[in-house]
Parts: sequence; C-alpha cells; structure tokens
Amino acid sequence: MKTIVMLNDVTDVFKADVFDNLAEELTEAGFDLIFPKNADDLLDLLRKNARIGGVIFDWDHHNLVLSRAISKINGKLPVFTFINDNTILDFAFSDLAINIHFHNYILNHVTDIVDRIELKTEEYIHDLLPTFTKALFDYVRKEKYTFCTPGHMGGAAFEQSPVGSLFYDFYGENAMRSDVSISVEELGSLLDHSGPHKEAEEFIEEVFNADRSFIVTNGTSTANKIVGMYACPAGSTVLVDRNCHKSITHLMMMTNLVPIYLRPTRNAYGILGGIPKHEFTEEHIQKLVDETPKATWPVHAVITNSTYDGLFYNTGYIKKTLPVNSIHFDSAWVPYTNFHPIYEGKSGMGGERIEGKVIYETQSTHKLLAAFSQSSMIHVKGKINERTFNEGYMMHTTTSPLYSIVASCETAAAMMQGESGKNLMQRAIDRAMNFRKEIIRLKSESPDWFFDVWQPSKINEAECWPLNPNSQWHGFPKPDEDHLYLDPIKVTILMPGMDAQGKLDKTGIPGLVVARFLDERGIIIEKTGPYTLLFLFSMGIDETRALTLLRSLMDFKRIYDANLTIRDAMPDLYAVNPEFYVDMRIQDLAQGIHQLMIKYDLPNLMYEAFDHLPEMEMTPHEAYQEEIKGNVTECLLSDMVDKVSANMILPYPPGVPLIMPGEKVTKDNLPVLRFLEMLCERGTHYPGFETDIHGVYKNADGQYVVRVLTENN
Repeated sequence: MKTIVMLNDVTDVFKADVFDNLAEELTEAGFDLIFPKNADDLLDLLRKNARIGGVIFDWDHHNLVLSRAISKINGKLPVFTFINDNTILDFAFSDLAINIHFHNYILNHVTDIVDRIELKTEEYIHDLLPTFTKALFDYVRKEKYTFCTPGHMGGAAFEQSPVGSLFYDFYGENAMRSDVSISVEELGSLLDHSGPHKEAEEFIEEVFNADRSFIVTNGTSTANKIVGMYACPAGSTVLVDRNCHKSITHLMMMTNLVPIYLRPTRNAYGILGGIPKHEFTEEHIQKLVDETPKATWPVHAVITNSTYDGLFYNTGYIKKTLPVNSIHFDSAWVPYTNFHPIYEGKSGMGGERIEGKVIYETQSTHKLLAAFSQSSMIHVKGKINERTFNEGYMMHTTTSPLYSIVASCETAAAMMQGESGKNLMQRAIDRAMNFRKEIIRLKSESPDWFFDVWQPSKINEAECWPLNPNSQWHGFPKPDEDHLYLDPIKVTILMPGMDAQGKLDKTGIPGLVVARFLDERGIIIEKTGPYTLLFLFSMGIDETRALTLLRSLMDFKRIYDANLTIRDAMPDLYAVNPEFYVDMRIQDLAQGIHQLMIKYDLPNLMYEAFDHLPEMEMTPHEAYQEEIKGNVTECLLSDMVDKVSANMILPYPPGVPLIMPGEKVTKDNLPVLRFLEMLCERGTHYPGFETDIHGVYKNADGQYVVRVLTENN
C-alpha cells in the first residue's frame, strides 16, 4: 500500500519546487505516486483504489473542504497538507478525527517530511488490521519452528511431493503458514474465547451493535444449531418458520422438540413471502398449541429474516408482539443490515434491548460481506448464561479451527466499521439500482419483449420498498401494512410467460432456460424460479460484472429471437444428450417446458402444495431415531400417501422443507406429491434440467423413491 496520491496543482514557484523535490524523494523511498488532475479526480481515485496509503495537497488551495471529503471516503487515511497563507484552520470538533498532518513549504525540510510520511503510512497500515488478524500476521512473519499440528508444517510437507507442490503453489506461502495449531498460545483460543480471539469477538460486538458476538467457523448451519441447543431444552415446544433453513430441521432431529409452524405466504412466482402479522399474536399461538399434540407454550421462536428472495420484516413489531422470551432471527443472507440507514428497523440487532427477552441473530458473514466460506457470526442482545451457551458452542465447533476463517470474519467487520462500511453498502445499492433501471429502460425500448424486474413501478430512490396491500406488482394477496420490505440489492428478474397474479400466457420462457444459457457463459445465478432469476448485488459486484450480466441477457434475447439450434445456442446442454437435442431449437425447448407448467397449472399447484401441511405423526427427532434403528423402507414417491416420511423432503431451490421427518402425507397433501412429480418429470423429459430434491432419489430402475417409516412404527 505504498501508493501516494499527490494533487500537484500549485502555481507558485517555491511551492512547485517543494512538491517536485518531494515527489523525487518519495519515489526513491519506494513509493508509487499518482497525480490526479483536480480534487474531483483525487476523490474518484480514492473511491476506486483501496490500496492508496496517503494523500498530499496544498492547504491554501483546498483546505478543510477537501480534507472532509477524503475523510468521508476513508477516515483513517493519512492526509499530508502544505500550508503557507492560511493560518486559521476553522476546525470543528468532528474534524479532530481526520488523520491530517501539516507541513510548511521549506525545501530543506523535504527529507524529514518524507521520513514522516513513511512513518505515518506504516502506522496507517498497521492500525488498519484488527487485533486477531494482526496477531496472526505477526505470528506468521516470525517463522517459528513448530512440532505440533497441522502436519504439513506451514506447507513444508506439501513441497516434498509433486502433487503437493502443485497444491502449495496454487494456495501460496501465507495460506500455508497461517494454518496454525491451537497450541499457539499467543493467538488465544476460539473455544475459550480468550486472547486475540476474545478481542476479535468484542470488536465484532461493537461493530454489529450486539451485547455478545461469537465467531463460528462452520457456517450459519452450525450457528443455528448452537443457538437452538442453548435456547431449546429437550421436550420443549418451539415456534418455527415453516420456510426455515434445513439446519433448523437438523436441530430438531438432534434434540427432541415439539415444533409449531408459523406459515409464510408465497406468490405465483414461487417467491417466499413473510409470516402474516396475526400469526405472531398470543391468540394465534395459543390456538396452535391447543391443536398440536404434546405442545406446551413455546420457549423459543425461529424466524427467517430476510427471506431467500430479499423480503425483510419490520422486526420491531415481531420483537414486541411475539409472546416468547427467546427469539432467533436467522439472517444468514443479510449480514449488512447494520451499515446503511435504509435497513433501520429490519434486523435482529437493530434498536435497543427488549426487556425480558433475548434476541439472537445468526449471519453468514461469507454470503454478502467479504469473508471466507463458512464464516458466520452469532449475535446476542439480552442476557444469557455464557458458560452454558459455550458448552453448546464447543459441542458444534472443531478443536482444530482454520484461523484464516476467523481472521476473515474479523476483517469483514473491520471493513464495515464506521463511514467506510456505509460507503461500501452505498456502492452496492447504487449498482443494484442502476442495473434495475437499465433493465426497465431496455424493456421500454424493446419492440416486442424483454425481461422485467420484480419491483414497484417507480423506484426513484433507493429504499427497502414496502409490500403494500393495495399494490399489485408483488403478487401477494393483501399483505399486512408496514410489515414486509424488499431489499434493493436482491434483484429478481422476471421472464415472459406469467404475470404477478399467476396467469400463464400461451407462450413463455421459463427461468431454467435462461439460467442454463447464462451458466454456459460463465454467469452463476443464486436462485432460479419457474419464471424468475435471483441475482445478489453484493459488495463484490462491480460495474464489469453488472454490465456483463446485462449484455448476456441481451444476447439471450437476440439468440432466442433468431431461434438458434440448441447445438449453437447452448452447446454444453446439447452435449448432455445429443440424440435428444439434435434438431431442437431454443424456442422449442422454452415452449416445451412452458407447456409442462401449463399442464400442471403450476401457480395454483404451488399454492395448494404449501396450503395444507402434512400431519405430524411424531417429532423430527423421534423419526430420525427410528431411521437409525433401521425401521425404514423405500417406497415410490407416488405411493407416499398415508405413509410417514423418514427424511425431510425439500427441492433446491429454494431449499425449504415441503415435508418434515415424522410427517404423514394424506389425501389433503396430494398437491405436494404432484408438485414434486412435476419437478421430477421436467428432468425426465428434458435432460440437463433435473431438479435437486433432498430426500427424493432414483432407485436402480430409474424410479423416484423416498424413505418412509415401516408401518409398525
């Protein structure tokens, strides 16, 4: 980071001499210099280049205005300014945090000034790193000889093998040397939350507005189980969002809980909605308790916020209304809600404590912040017994954690601290807004068809758009006022073929076809619905990626309108089954899958499939115990009526369980089976379009089967 931006716009000869000599000596000291044309150019450089280590400019010409603008972009960046005429600084108290250093235009002082610039830039780089990350980096630099784990010894073992050497060369020296043993006392302990690990978690607490935060190195699937093992004693009743992640089901398989399900809505597109307001009331929960065998008043509630498709709750309403003292918001998809004002009131950690309640929020740091895969956090607001909580934490945490995951969690928090975090989120929001507007512009200019965006008709300003009951765009029947909001950085593109109310056109382009086309061009989609594609505009999405996506969507239209053969339009798909696709054209493929949707009346089928929950014959834990004992058998998916499922059954996407372990499919649930059969039939009819359905698999005869409990159980 030895790059200095020097705004050399001075005209006085004595100033120019100082700046010229300063530039020469800085270059000799190993600095790279960038010379912007003006102040605006300088600020643009800072926004787009995070590796700049300092700024130099003339105070007489630019003064505090430029200093404040620099500080708003990066409040820690050292600013070196030269002063001659102005002696009145006119600083406010808020300006005292600016890392500014004043120098005079004295030619003989240039060497000393270069030494000071070098010192301050080194301090800046050193102070950027948070505690644990800094300790890990320092340890790696010491190059100690260790006689403990891991066995590769900083990569030395890899280099003793040809294949190991290739592995070493790919990942590099620092990745190897930073993989260290928990025996290194100077780094503290993740399991005991001591030393630099403890300081990292304390830093994260402050950044994320939590009373207590825990770093989790095996993803939010594990974080969810840790919270549940503490908050839900065996035999207790728990309120569960039916659109929960499968890790919540796994929790209920591990410990014997009685689940009561809160039932979210969904629209014709298959977009997951929220739980209606009335389901959070004491009256409704009492009704569910009365209707559920063995249920008692729930001790804990699990709510997914936001949904997969980017819908936030007004969490303040849930915290105050839900008559449960322990509430867990599974916020795996939104670790950024504390860092921009548009998300105020829509997160678990937002606001103050709720008297008598404990609020948990689990977040996948890796999903939409800058952290390694499996990085996750648990945030707590309220009083917990930390010793008891930590037993569950240790139960689910390896005794050999990868410290680079810990460091990436802490670094992600450091990136989001203060004004820089807001700036990063603002850029992500701006890119998403620009992309949304470009799609709408192209649609308006197209003479026939183009893609659309799932959003209100007017999006003049960036905000979390409310799902108002009087609006039609969202497709949800009469959602509650001031309850659900759409995140602008979760962009859902709509395909032609169906409207928001579920009316299927005679022709259409299913999302699967476009997703496959984009995949063959190196663009990976987060979620594909029947007529939707979900794209996440995280901080890592830059203008190049956004423009590439936009161009690829335009390419699809061009190729679709030209009706090219599958061989030419999607050669990888053609290679899956050349005999099947030999004469097929892209419009034939799209219309074939579209007709399958019409045959099954997909919008109504989805409504019906999720309208009647299967009957709970036993808890997920009890069902899993029967499976362990071997009391299971295989049956055809179509023969599942009146049988108890041994496993959860859930299609990807969206990964939401349709059938839980221990639930019996009755005649009322026939739409569930028809929906699953439709997904299976699509893959059977069109090679390369198979759906991943957890709990459903093909037997040796190629038939789709499931595992059910034997009848004597």
